[in-house]
This record gives sequence, C-alpha cells and structure tokens, in this order.
Amino acid sequence: MTVLQGKVAIITGASSGIGYATAKRFAREGAKLVLGARRGAILASLVDEIITQGGEAVYLAGDVTDEVYASDLVALAVEQYGGLDIAFNNAGINGELGVDSDALSRAEWENTLTTNLTSAFLAAKYQLPQMLKRGAGSIIFTSSFVGYTIGFPQTAAYAASKAGMIGLTQSLAVEYGARGIRVNALLPGGTDTPMGREFANTPEAMAFVKNLHALKRLADPAEIAQSALYLASDAASFTTGIALLVDGGVSICKT
Repeated sequence: MTVLQGKVAIITGASSGIGYATAKRFAREGAKLVLGARRGAILASLVDEIITQGGEAVYLAGDVTDEVYASDLVALAVEQYGGLDIAFNNAGINGELGVDSDALSRAEWENTLTTNLTSAFLAAKYQLPQMLKRGAGSIIFTSSFVGYTIGFPQTAAYAASKAGMIGLTQSLAVEYGARGIRVNALLPGGTDTPMGREFANTPEAMAFVKNLHALKRLADPAEIAQSALYLASDAASFTTGIALLVDGGVSICKT
C-alpha cells in the first residue's frame, strides 16, 4: 500500500525544483494533490502527467503572498477532495543576491520576507482549520540551513526569512500538537534547481557550493522530496517542531 493513499495534500512552489519533484512523489504514493505556483501552464502539464499515470491532482495558479490565494488553495482541496491532511508550503525566493546589506533596499527586504515567511504564515492560517476538522494533519515548511547553521554574506533577507520559518514551525507545533497536527521545517542543502542555480550561477560558484558539502555534490530534487514524504507520512507520527537538515553535510563540513 502506498504511504499517502487517500491523503489530500497541498504543495506550493510545485512548478519547479523541490515542489515539482515532491508533487510527483506524493502522487506515486497515492496522495490527492492541490498544486500551487505562479506558472499555470507548467502546473497544467504536471497535473496532466500525474493523471495520465493514474494519480489525482488539480491546480490553481497564483501568488502565495496573496491571502485570498492561500484561502483559495484550501477551498479547492475541500471542494475537490473533501478536506486537507498535508500541506507542503514550499514556495519561496532567493531575493536580491550579490548586494551588501547596507545597500539592500527596504522594498527588497520586505518582498523577500513577505514571499518566504509571511506567505508561510498565511498558508498555515487557512490550512489549520481544515486539519483540525480531520483531527490530524502535517504541515511542512521549506526553510534552509542558511541562517540556521551557516551564515552567507549578502543573504540577510533570505536568511532572516528562513530562520523565521523555524520559529513559526516551533510555535505552531506546540500550539496545535495536542490537537493532532504536526508542524515541521525541512532544511535542504544545495539542490540542483533553477532557484539554486541563481545562487551558483557560474561554473566556479557551482564548484564552490558543491565543495561546501560533505558529500561534495548537490542534491537532486527527488532526494529532498524523499524527506518531505517522510515528514508528511505516518512514519513521522512522533516528529513535530523539528528543523530537519537534509543538507548533504554542509552544516558540519570544514574541508
């Protein structure tokens, strides 16, 4: 039996990278999916692929910073599948790179915080009531080792937003744990995604980033999807409030 059989899951940032890979993995494990991202054409193609392969999925394109969109994704899950069990709040941005913090504009700071952290709060705000109706649920946020175990220069807004997610995770885990809802943060290391390639955008930068990891390589998005699956599934039934490093050893590597 597949481990998410019959479970209803929202995945944001599903049009590329980790979200895309996780959508495919969750579908193979029997989940009924509501996929969100800004690029509707890619979502439509992904949904068609999932359905062709025997899965169940719908999509809604939109902007995760929009509170109405956060509500609409949950409403679609309820309308289409009758409720909500899992939410992988994965959408995010790097923000402006290569700029010293004293030159970073307030507008760019606020855009990064809003896209990464405020959107995570808004997502959970509307997901929690439906999970409470079920008496159980799993919420997962995509955070980062940046701002948690390692500091990088010129990443102040990104690091602050991702560190804030860990605080949000812990607070929600304590607030809703007794009512059956688990909340965890997933902290990937360097991953071969379009967003990751924005950070390491030259061969030299890519080699540098790979070398930071104990495994001396980047993750494939499917490897991160494996860990998202663990947190979503009953295999993690006693796991809540954690910052799960899936970082190829970047947090401990000094060679």
